[in-house]
Order: sequence, then structure tokens, then C-alpha cells
Amino acid sequence: MKEDLTIKDPDRINFLIEESIKGRPAAQYKLYKQYSRAMFNIAYRIANNREDAEDILQESFIECFRNLKSFRAESTFGAWLKSIVINKSIDHLRKKDIQLILQENLPDVPEEEEKEEENGETTLKISNIIHCMGLLPAGYRVVLSLYLLEGYDHSEISQILGISESTSKSQYSRARAKLKKLLKKFRNGLT
Repeated sequence: MKEDLTIKDPDRINFLIEESIKGRPAAQYKLYKQYSRAMFNIAYRIANNREDAEDILQESFIECFRNLKSFRAESTFGAWLKSIVINKSIDHLRKKDIQLILQENLPDVPEEEEKEEENGETTLKISNIIHCMGLLPAGYRVVLSLYLLEGYDHSEISQILGISESTSKSQYSRARAKLKKLLKKFRNGLT
């Protein structure tokens, strides 16, 4: 019988955490298997490179298991691990000297109105959106990913990135506008 390990079973996750703290490789492996796909996706969206995301994932789990005793369950284990992955991803960008282009007090970009296709629908494939997000400058991609995909608010993003809240909002606005332009070009076959 295959063991069912789901995030919906916090007692099981807590048991695996306790066993991992004791240094039990089987428990560590189960935690890794449970969370690795989601954490890889986060790292990939920020780093925009598969090999870098794999490295970030490994570094994140090493740090996670090294510091597991400090996990206080003030949030879920997944949220705690996610913060490690995000910080490792941002550190990775900085180490590679990828400029995040996070400039203070840029004016907001006015949003364009959504235009519908002739049939009344706007359809985009997720793969197209991911492709176009990968074309964004690193700073735009990071703020957009943290806000839209990871669910952080601008206050939290400002703390994570060490920027002002207004800069986070400005970068998000600019990222959305640039992404819309890229998606429009993509639909027209220009990217």
C-alpha cells in the first residue's frame, strides 16, 4: 500500500519534521518529496533558469534541514520552507550580479484596457505566460512572482527585497504593463 503523504495531514508533517530533526534520512526524503516540486517552481520563476533553480532547491533543503530545530510552527512548514527558497533565489540573483532594477519612486504606468478577441474571449496558455515572464527583467519578474504567484503583499515584498513599499508597487505596475506588452507581441507572433 502506497503511503499517502499530503499537506492536509499536519500531524504527519509534524511527525516527519520531528524525525528529520533526529537526523532520520527517510523522513527528510519524504519531506523533500512532498515539497520539492512546489519549491522548485518558486525557484525557477525567480531564477528563470532550470539549472539555477535545481541548485537553489538543493541549497534550500540543506539549509532547511540544518535549521529545522529553529522551525517554531508559527506558520506552516511549507510557508517557512518557501521563505528559505525565496531568500536563496534572491541571493542567487545577487551573487550572479543580476541587477534587480528596483528603482525608487518611479511613476506608475497607466494600465491599458483589456481587449477581447473577436469571439469575446481572451485566451492565453500558461506556457505562453511563463515564457513571457521569463523575458522580463529580473527585478520585474521577482516582484511580479512574489506578488501574483506567491501571494506576498507589497509590505512583505519590501522587507524581503530591502526596498520601499512604493518601489514594490511601482515595480509590480511596470512588470504587469511590460508582461501585457510581451503577451500581446507573443499572440501576434513577434516574440
